[in-house]
Amino acid sequence: MSSTTASETDLAELVAEAVDRRRNFAIISHPDAGKTTLTEKLLLYGGAIQQAGAVKARGEQRKVTSDWMELEKQRGISITSTVLQFDYDTTTINLLDTPGHQDFSEDTYRTLAAADNAVMLEDAAKGLEPQTRKLFEVCRMRKIPIFTFINKMDRPGREPLTLLDEIESELELTPWAVNWPIGSGEQFRGVIDRRSREVVLFSRAERGKQAEEQKLSLDDPALRELVEEELLDLAIEEMELLDAAGAELDIEMVHAGELTPVFFGSAMTNFGVRPFLDAFLEMAQRPIARSSSEGLIDPLREGFSGFVFKLQANMDPRHRDRVAFVRVCSGRFEKDMTVKHARTGKAIRLSRPQKLFGQDRAVVEDAYPGDVIGLNNPGMFSIGDTLYVGPKVEFEGIPCFSPEIFSWLRNPNPSAFKNFRKGVNELREEGAVQILYDVDESKRDPILAAVGQLQLEVVQHRLESEYGVETRLEPLGYQVARWVAGGWPELEKLGRIFNCKTVRDAWNRPVLLFKNEWNLNQLKEDHPDFELSNVAPVVSGVEPISL
Repeated sequence: MSSTTASETDLAELVAEAVDRRRNFAIISHPDAGKTTLTEKLLLYGGAIQQAGAVKARGEQRKVTSDWMELEKQRGISITSTVLQFDYDTTTINLLDTPGHQDFSEDTYRTLAAADNAVMLEDAAKGLEPQTRKLFEVCRMRKIPIFTFINKMDRPGREPLTLLDEIESELELTPWAVNWPIGSGEQFRGVIDRRSREVVLFSRAERGKQAEEQKLSLDDPALRELVEEELLDLAIEEMELLDAAGAELDIEMVHAGELTPVFFGSAMTNFGVRPFLDAFLEMAQRPIARSSSEGLIDPLREGFSGFVFKLQANMDPRHRDRVAFVRVCSGRFEKDMTVKHARTGKAIRLSRPQKLFGQDRAVVEDAYPGDVIGLNNPGMFSIGDTLYVGPKVEFEGIPCFSPEIFSWLRNPNPSAFKNFRKGVNELREEGAVQILYDVDESKRDPILAAVGQLQLEVVQHRLESEYGVETRLEPLGYQVARWVAGGWPELEKLGRIFNCKTVRDAWNRPVLLFKNEWNLNQLKEDHPDFELSNVAPVVSGVEPISL
């Protein structure tokens, strides 16, 4: 065997071993279900941080690792996505942290494009909430396996059986409880693992530290001395009901997104976080093959390939940097390697790749399928771009969703136009909001299009704090946007249309804005063959318009 073949074999084995060791996931939830707290506690158990920060950090308390933007710290919410990579036991975990606020669901959709598994977090008192349902549909669309963590069991909540029933009836997803709670609220004592019949009892830990756990067999007589008899009997009775229902834990169904393993616990008090993490790592799927122009790309494919799923400007305000987040899909990524950029056909040398951990970075030497790396972005990357080595490959693009709020963005200070233009272009690249333009070329001001009002406020806040530009928002009275399926030629065939405004998106495609659904339906009735889409067509090989 020649030395080249030997080194190729070694590399293939190295990649296979790395893929086997990796688990990649995102957490989806409604705001306030405890997502940031759970993220912190997973990091705590992974040894990635020594003490978990309280979500709304005050004074001397530590700031939450995953929330870095000033506005997030002021409001105690997550509005940007970051990546947190850490090792736990023999596994390398890539946790894609997503925004918790519903105005930023588009950022979450994009992050889910890079995830292999999802953890659905539910509040035990509230059950399924609107944002969770919306994000669940995205996971279903992408056939992502879903693991459910029912949180806040240390507070008064709904009956566990009712919560399982709701998942089954409303999401048409079969739940399988991996563990079962003993008591709830003030009387939450621990969980019983249904597979091993092992009981894990918790005692409250010092704030921010790992919970003290005591493990016993369900048949251990000592258990009755540690837990109130009626709480234990009720938990056993409910478990017998579940056993009688007869569902089996089928890992193939989990990976197909048809069955969800369910766990109970409390992230705030650390109850049940370690049992969840251990079982999740055992059941979650490894990095999987991805759809592309060349069919499915296996993670073990020889050459490196990856796609950009997120852009972020000014993660470090001192350096005015722009970072492209790339999900590695196949092969081995190495520092200083030269890759092909599928959209432009250019060769790019990736000289300063970074491993990200919230706002902290370290230069990365290599990365494998399932990992996320940060690349310095001097304006050449767009969301959805593919990078590859070897035969050409282009991954499926990431769609833009329909915005519901539209405002002119006015720059009252002409001398600040240069910074205004730079800020608008960089924030558009990042996908913070969608930018639309009037078809009348004399109206130069951009139109911000967003899912929620907070997105617009964040753009204004960032233009002022990062680019030194004060701006005014002037609302347009529209609520619905639709892309014209056949582009400008189809729109011209239609002639004059009423009760809607025509604008261009950043790729110079026609978008119709309607005041309400009624006006949209009226147009559909008048022109039944005219096709409109509520998701922007995926772009490839076209440069966007700059302001």
